This record gives sequence, structure tokens and C-alpha cells, in this order.
Amino acid sequence: MLRKIRICLQVVMMTIVTLLLLGIGFRVHLWAGWAAKIQFLPAFLAFSSVVVVIFMTTLFLGRIYCSVVCPLGIMQDFFSWLGGKVKKNRFSYAKENKVLRYGFFGVFILALIIGFAPLTTLFEPYSAYGRIVNSLFKPLYDLLNNWLAGLDAANDRYNFTEVQIWTRSVTTFIVAILTLVILGFLAWRKGRLYCNTICPVGTFLSFFSRFSLLRVRFDKDKCKNCGMCEKNCKAQAIDFKEGKIDYSRCVVCGDCLDKCKFDALKYGRDLSAFKTESKPVDAERRAFLVGAAVAGTSAALAQTEMKVDGGLAVIEDKKAPKRNTIITPPGSVSARHMQKHCTACQLCVSSCPNNVLRPSTDLMHFMQPMMSFERGYCRPECTRCSEVCPAGAIKPISREEKTDIHVGHAVWIKENCVVLTDGVSCGNCARHCPTGAIQMVDYESPNGKVQVPAVDENKCIGCGACEHLCPARPFSAIYVEGNEMHHNG
Repeated sequence: MLRKIRICLQVVMMTIVTLLLLGIGFRVHLWAGWAAKIQFLPAFLAFSSVVVVIFMTTLFLGRIYCSVVCPLGIMQDFFSWLGGKVKKNRFSYAKENKVLRYGFFGVFILALIIGFAPLTTLFEPYSAYGRIVNSLFKPLYDLLNNWLAGLDAANDRYNFTEVQIWTRSVTTFIVAILTLVILGFLAWRKGRLYCNTICPVGTFLSFFSRFSLLRVRFDKDKCKNCGMCEKNCKAQAIDFKEGKIDYSRCVVCGDCLDKCKFDALKYGRDLSAFKTESKPVDAERRAFLVGAAVAGTSAALAQTEMKVDGGLAVIEDKKAPKRNTIITPPGSVSARHMQKHCTACQLCVSSCPNNVLRPSTDLMHFMQPMMSFERGYCRPECTRCSEVCPAGAIKPISREEKTDIHVGHAVWIKENCVVLTDGVSCGNCARHCPTGAIQMVDYESPNGKVQVPAVDENKCIGCGACEHLCPARPFSAIYVEGNEMHHNG
């Protein structure tokens, strides 16, 4: 029964989280956004009370979080199940690799404290699954959506809207592929090896799961030493010869209960963990725990789009300029705040309706969202990213508040402006600036007096409308430079 309940909960949770990360309509987030907010590290970084709930649940029920809440854990269970179809009864008890396990955890905590994004974003499980969905599954979903949109259009129906399929970050795409391949292989061969050796969330919860009130336990009077429980424990935590279970690694999946034909295993109350025993103190371990407490993108499968002007001339794609300071979304306070709180789960990237957000390739903000305006601009009325962020990296803001948040400022590049290079009148940037920060002023050029843009930085909020709508190619004649610290007014 425990295994069946676990599988049902896994299917529900996996479906909801995947729909969220695919960005299938904002209404999905309205009724299912809680699935992202109950993930451990985002909740911890958002100072959410959910962390206390997870902690208490682990003390009472064991590491069920890893089995029914964490999407990466559920994904590994799927690969492990596939491996079991090829070779049955393939696991055996393995001792805990303390050096590797606590070494990874210590490095992760240190990276979290100093805000070193490459490590925290790579190993956080929910974010790893988010990158897999956003980079690999979303392009497939978008292709299906566009195919259905084409069928609708052919029949004069418009239930589906065609969307752009493009590569937001090649780096993130490669990381997502490697993550899927490596974790899939490990789960196929070794079950929950990643969860119990590398995953920082699994290691943290293991400190408390060993004291859980309810746990799988042996009934030695009924046990026939058949070894089926050990051979089917994907956490490799059961030593049937000694009649022991490593509860720090047990994820309460129920597979062992299902395989035992003699009813020798039960999941229930065990007070032995609370009995006082005289044991030698492991000084090194205590010192480590004290120290630790101080603490898309789309795939290459994307379809190629050819943009044409009136069906006559091919328009060259825009290229992103080199910015001295990255632009982070309104509500993120600053690049530094984003760096320390963002887990790079890609939820905001997939939810952005204007194609403004994409994963950063900058080392200190690795795979965290940044703004760029080659395919759209940040519309003042849109607050989608601040509404979906589960980690508090992008704080919730209203539409009124957003119009007064200055995330960057526009800079004019004379050498790129078509007014000077092509001798034509333009003013596109000034016409489309929502705050009136750009005015056209007289400028003496070799060909006479012309009108060029002048930027009032006190009015510019850094929305990127000017950069996106500038006709200059491949680099815009006006681009947005990020502000180190966002400010109002």
C-alpha cells in the first residue's frame, strides 16, 4: 500500500511541476504554483515556513520529500524502474560514502554562503529538473503547439497561438543534456546514488530522517533471510544479513515492503532511535555539522524561422550587445541579490511571455535569468516573473510598482544609428519609449542637421523597448545597460 500511495503522489506532483516549468498558461500557476514553492532550497532562500513543515515531516515520516515532492528524485525513480525491467533484483547493500557525501554538502553550503552560483545551481535538484524541462521538453511541447496552431488556422479556428522556438542559451542546453544523461545512467545502474551521495537536499534531510518516528523496520521472527528487500532497495540502504537499515539514506519508497513475501518488513513507529545509548563521540563529524550549520532556452531541435519584410527582404537577426552590468528583472533588487537567492530553476524563463528572460552565461550568475531584448521587451504591465519565482530572488511587485523600478538605462551608440549610417530619419526609439525618457534632438552630421535620440536617465526604467524596436542590425543603435542596484524614481 505504501508503494502504491507513493506512486500516485509521484504522478500527481510530477505532472503539476512539469506543467509549471513548461509555462503552459499562467492559469496553471494560479492553481498549482504551490508545487514550486514547496521545493526545499527555493523555500529556504525565500525564508518560507515550508522549510519547517519539511523538517517536521522528515522527523515524523522519514525522507518522503525525496520520494514524492522532489521532481529530480521522481525522475530518477522512473529510470531506476526502467533498469529493473532489464535486470531484476540488481541492488546490494553499500556502505555510506561519508567523505564524498559530506564533502559535497560542505562545498555546497560554502558556495551558498558566498553566493557562488555555478555550484549552487548545478547541484540543486529542483533547479536541475527545471533546466531539463525548459531546455529539452519545452521545445517539443512548442513544436506540438505550433502544429496544432497550424491545423487550427487551416480550419479557421484559433484555439492555439503559434510561438517562437529559439535557443535561449546553448550552455544551459548542454548542461541539461549532461544532467539528464548522467543522472539517468546513475539511476539505471545504482538507483538513488545521486540522492544519497551528491544531492545537498538529500544530505541535509538525512541528518533528521535517521531519527524519524515512522520507519521501515525488520521483524526478525518472520525474516527468512531471502535478501529480496536488499536486492530491491534502490537506496542500497538495507543490510538483510545484519537486519539493519540505514535510515539516513532510506527514501521510504516502499519497494522493500512490496517485495517481502513473509511480511517481515513493516512501516511504522519505532522508538529505538530515541533511546539513550552510550556511544563514542565522533569529533570530526560533530565539527563538520557545526561548521555546516553556519550556513529556453530551447534545444537544437528548434525550428528555423526566416523573418521577412513584406515578403521581399530578409531581416538580419539582432545580436545581444556586450553589457558591463547584466540586467535582472524588476523585483530582483540587484544582480547581487539575484546571485544569492536564485536557484536557476528556469520557471521565470519559461513563464516570460515577452521572450525577454534567458539564462546567463556569466560565471557568477551562471544559468540565472537575465534580461535581453533581441526578441521582445519588458512590458511595463507584465509582472509574470515576480509572481512565479518560488525562491524570493524576484520579489512580488504590482504593475504600478514596476513602472517606477529602474533596472537599467538606455545608451545611444552613434556608430550604429541608421540616421547617420543610412541618412534616413527614424525616431523609432523615442516613439515607443513608454516613459518618455527619449527625445529626438538636433545633431550636426557631415550631411547636415539631423534628429538623433537623447536619453534622460532619470526617466528611463530599462524596459528595452528602444533596443528591441531599433531598426539597426545586427546591433541596435540604442541598448540598455544594467543598474548595479535597482532604484525608484
